[in-house]
Amino acid sequence: MKILIIEDEPGLAESIGAYLAAQDYLCEYATTWAQAREKVEMYRYDCILLDLMLPGGDGIDILETLKKQGQQDGVIIISAKGDYENKIRGLHAGADDYLVKPFHLPELAARIYSVIRRRNFGNHNHVVQNELKVDLLSKTVTVHGSLIVLTKKELDLLLFFIGNKNRVIAKSALAEHLSGDIADMFDNHDFVYAHVKNLKKKLSEAGYGNYLKTIYGTGYKWEG
Repeated sequence: MKILIIEDEPGLAESIGAYLAAQDYLCEYATTWAQAREKVEMYRYDCILLDLMLPGGDGIDILETLKKQGQQDGVIIISAKGDYENKIRGLHAGADDYLVKPFHLPELAARIYSVIRRRNFGNHNHVVQNELKVDLLSKTVTVHGSLIVLTKKELDLLLFFIGNKNRVIAKSALAEHLSGDIADMFDNHDFVYAHVKNLKKKLSEAGYGNYLKTIYGTGYKWEG
């Protein structure tokens, strides 16, 4: 799962990023309004942490840009502005949640999980498709009741496929999801193929229903 941290206080941004990385999130950063605007226009995120007071502009403008583009990225405002008016303003502009600084990192992580669960998995802690079951809290996968050991990348891919069920996903989109903005630096997407191949092999050996299809020349689709 990929997170964009839009925060101009380096110490806070680093502490948030370190904590979330330990929770297996891939974190990217923007410290100014211009950087944030560029990233939200170019890349997609599972959740965006948005400070309102940014060098060069208002964080609400970033939120409005997302909504005008029809993007579905989850957004949690993290701000020292704790008054009622700013909370209402942020939520009305399209934020999923509003957390006032200072806050505890475990609470932030819980809110991120809640936003992603609500947006991608219908607010459920368990994702079940016939014989396949994914426990989002424990990050475990079973097929026919047997535990399947997946790497972090493989689990991330599986959740991305399930969260985009019945949509064709290009290899470039998968590369960006797995590697963030450095995906543009790769000459090819062979590493995506390798991760998908390993994921399919493990699921197939366990006897899952062959939901992950290769769309030749385009990418992949999870059917269900």
